[in-house]
Amino acid sequence: MKTLITLITSILILFFSLFGYGQQASVSGKVADKTTKEALPYVTVSVKDNNQKVVVIGVTDDQGVFNLEGSLSGKMSVSFSFIGYQNYTRSFEVISGKPKTELGTIDLVTDAVELNAVEIKGQKPNISLKLDKKVFEVGKDVLSQNGSAHDVLNGVPSVAVSPTGAISLRGNSSVLILVNGRQSGLTQTNALDQIAADQIDRIEVITNPSSRYDASGSAGIINIILKKNKKSGFSGQVRLVAGSPNDSRLNPSLNFKSDKINIFSNFSIRSSDYVGLYTTNQATTSNGTTSYLNSIQNEDRHDDGKLIYLGADYFIDEHRTITTAFLKNATKDNDKTHLVYDYSNAQHATDSTLRREGRSLEKRDYNQFEFNYTQTFKQPSKKWTIDLQYDWWNSDKDWTLSTQRWYPNVVTYPGIRTSSIGASKDLLIQSDFIQLLDSVSVFEFGVKTEIRKVSSNFLAEQQEGDDWNTYQNIDNDLNYNETIASAYAQYSNKIGRLNYMLGLRNEFTEVAIADVRKTYNADKKYNRVFPTVNLSYKFEASTLQLNYSKRIKRPSLYALYPFNELTDLNSQYVGNPALNPSFTDVFELTFLKTWKTFTLNPSVYYQWESGYIQDFMYRENDIFFTTPINIQHEIRKGVEVSTLYNPLKWLQVNMEMNFYHFNQKGNYQEENLDYEGQTFTGRLNTQIKLPAKFSFQGRYNFRGAQQNAQTKNDALQSLDFGLSKILFKDKATLVFDITNAFNLRQNKNTTSGTAYYVSQNSISNAARYRLSFVYRFNLTDPKAIRQANSANRN
Repeated sequence: MKTLITLITSILILFFSLFGYGQQASVSGKVADKTTKEALPYVTVSVKDNNQKVVVIGVTDDQGVFNLEGSLSGKMSVSFSFIGYQNYTRSFEVISGKPKTELGTIDLVTDAVELNAVEIKGQKPNISLKLDKKVFEVGKDVLSQNGSAHDVLNGVPSVAVSPTGAISLRGNSSVLILVNGRQSGLTQTNALDQIAADQIDRIEVITNPSSRYDASGSAGIINIILKKNKKSGFSGQVRLVAGSPNDSRLNPSLNFKSDKINIFSNFSIRSSDYVGLYTTNQATTSNGTTSYLNSIQNEDRHDDGKLIYLGADYFIDEHRTITTAFLKNATKDNDKTHLVYDYSNAQHATDSTLRREGRSLEKRDYNQFEFNYTQTFKQPSKKWTIDLQYDWWNSDKDWTLSTQRWYPNVVTYPGIRTSSIGASKDLLIQSDFIQLLDSVSVFEFGVKTEIRKVSSNFLAEQQEGDDWNTYQNIDNDLNYNETIASAYAQYSNKIGRLNYMLGLRNEFTEVAIADVRKTYNADKKYNRVFPTVNLSYKFEASTLQLNYSKRIKRPSLYALYPFNELTDLNSQYVGNPALNPSFTDVFELTFLKTWKTFTLNPSVYYQWESGYIQDFMYRENDIFFTTPINIQHEIRKGVEVSTLYNPLKWLQVNMEMNFYHFNQKGNYQEENLDYEGQTFTGRLNTQIKLPAKFSFQGRYNFRGAQQNAQTKNDALQSLDFGLSKILFKDKATLVFDITNAFNLRQNKNTTSGTAYYVSQNSISNAARYRLSFVYRFNLTDPKAIRQANSANRN
């Protein structure tokens, strides 16, 4: 670690010595709509000297604030330009001894004539760096238009989504997913798959979050920013999807905006089928004799989902806004599985053949109410917010299993059924305050409390005649209670070209796990401090950043629950109530350079995770059990490179590579789990604009072989294609896409242990073909268009 810190420090000193700070002065302020007093982001701001030569140029941020710095002296002028508004120029003078000039709020006047004449075709830069995050603009990706939030995330550098919907960042699945900067029911129970991709504005990848964010997620945070309603009157869209295997979706959204209220809504009805194929080959040795098992599992999963998200912003006045919203996500799953087991002896002669049929019915109902109060002030960037969020959900899942032996003779075994009933209530309250101390320095602080109560009742029964009796003593009710109280403070400022942000967050966690049978009783309390440091140095057309943060990975409920489904005769997953959280120190150095047609974004990172959580496999009573455990630590050192190449107006190529080396140390049940290895991931994405408003996109994903002390995963690859056509004067889009073309995405792994090895090949989802149609409408007078209030929805 000392060597890495020394290297990073040397690089920073070298850059600073080469480019220096120079004599700098700054001009700052805020831009707003003169009529509505709403902040205007992305306004172009140009500063000129007395000879009308442009000295420095920039844009306002999400809150309409600008702060431009350069070689400013004497009499100057600043000009503001924004589509839909009249240009405005103002004079000012930089006085010796006063390098900071504050202009206050600049009001721009709507230009109705220009609104009728201008068609906006430009897009924001694909990648941009902020002080504590990396921002990816969704744009008009063909594959994203047809799919869901999962499809968008699968195209974001550093991010990967598994066939089952698990999201990872730089190969680490411990990532916190936010929607509009908040925890949301949209991230629960795979609800992201029901968010239409074209409703997403941008994705923020935060590998080293500042202290304003929760410390959860050792890999970092992914923040999904949904599009805001920017036009007054009624607007919306309707999206239809059909696919094979079946993927039928109806996704309408309707919005209304006036001077006092902004109503937003999103509805989704989904019916989807997923086809999976899993094969297993294993060998086990007992008393010197080896036996073999070959099994095949065919899986047919059917999901029905209905989602409604309805809310409103109420603008009390120019500085105060109230937002309320309600989310309901109801799903019904009907899954069928067919397993065949072929057992053979040491000579590979068949001993017996078994067949198992299983069917699962599950209902889930997730609800969320959210409330937000936001108050801004005359002073730019000063803001106070209060958030309240209440979630409640319940689930009911039943499995029925029938088993027969087909060889050497037919035997029908007693039926087995399982029942799992769960419920949760989650209350979150938080308040944040931002204070601008001067034109460049900002102080922030906030408090948050989250109280969560979860219950799970699990029962397994076996049929005996006409009666059903408890099977293997599996009948229990587990209760999980968690309270997290946190507070943070952070300070940001600027010295010449160097921006810095220093933060400190404290989180106190109390967890209680208990069951009716008193088998498990884990009461845990831990208090941790999480420091953060974010440094950013800006050159003329590039940015260098150095970040540090301390993170925590709390075990998921799935990893804690000790109840195991009995679907597979041969293997089961069992949670571990004794699992402890892991803590990670993350260092990262990243650079962003943009040329006219090429963008380069390399990063170097270092992670030390103590109490690292990984899966452990063991054999007991001829069944393979997998359970999560804590080992001593994992050290990960990596290099990541993202590029964007746009050589022609009709061609865009994205490429990313991530290579990391890891060292794991620990032991469990007297088994040494020390291991050292490396892996490589890559993605190549090409988009071509064709004549007649057609577009084509191809995407190739690759993950190199991975291994730990027990399991080796073979390389994994996938290929996706998409073709789109814009119709009806840009009001509609027709898209055809293929995901997992040629069924390339196959997860092959081999686990070895004392007297056994298990080799598996999993194809969770077969190749899918989809056709979608999106129609957008806006029942609005163009003269009334104005920027939506974003202070409380960002």
